[in-house]
Amino acid sequence: MRFRALVSGLTLAATALAARPAAAQHQRQVRHYNHQGRPYYAGPLHITLAGGSALYDGDLGNSPANNFFGFAGSLGVLYRLTPHLHLGSEFSYIPLGARDQLKERGLAFTSTNGVGTLFLRYDLLADESVFAASNAEPPIFQVYVQGGAGLLLYDPQSYVGTAPATSDTGFFAPERNDYPALAGAFPVGAGFSVHLFDRWRAGLEANYYLTTTDQLDDISNKRLGGASNSLDNFGTLMLKVDYSLK
Repeated sequence: MRFRALVSGLTLAATALAARPAAAQHQRQVRHYNHQGRPYYAGPLHITLAGGSALYDGDLGNSPANNFFGFAGSLGVLYRLTPHLHLGSEFSYIPLGARDQLKERGLAFTSTNGVGTLFLRYDLLADESVFAASNAEPPIFQVYVQGGAGLLLYDPQSYVGTAPATSDTGFFAPERNDYPALAGAFPVGAGFSVHLFDRWRAGLEANYYLTTTDQLDDISNKRLGGASNSLDNFGTLMLKVDYSLK
């Protein structure tokens, strides 16, 4: 009897010791509680890769028919802060170009741009899989909105013409002598994603970038003779894939 009691006691002690590290690890993973008092997991880190194109909106117009579309791409990271809110950062390469909407002026431009942004993304649909003790799967479909701020490095060249620039294009002297130049960029956007399998999601995302410059196209008051009083902006539409490091 004493032997059986001793074995039983040792078994219970071993079970308790084994459970303590697991419980401690679980507590380390649960970062916060929502407004209902439910514990949830923050993270994990996501890597995002996107490709698409951009639409110029400035002194020369904003018609898709007048834009010279090129391939734009971005690489970023995304981290969950709350059940709905994510913090993200991206670096994007965004070429722009367009012909003038006023044929009598006949102006055009081309520009290569790099954008680094920090943004907050808010998921509109609930994700029960982030809560502790939940066996739910991530939602197949997710819709979100986002907004942020960053820096734009832009390097434009303007010319007379109606076609995309080539090596033979005669460009105007630049309006400023410090290209490539820096400006502020403030993207606002929305998108949706679909859970493909395991750690992968894919979707479509659109952003509109407000900038602090009127020389994104190297065409401002100086070249238009006082006709321009607005800042240049642009939009992007990209197919985005998302990989979770979890």
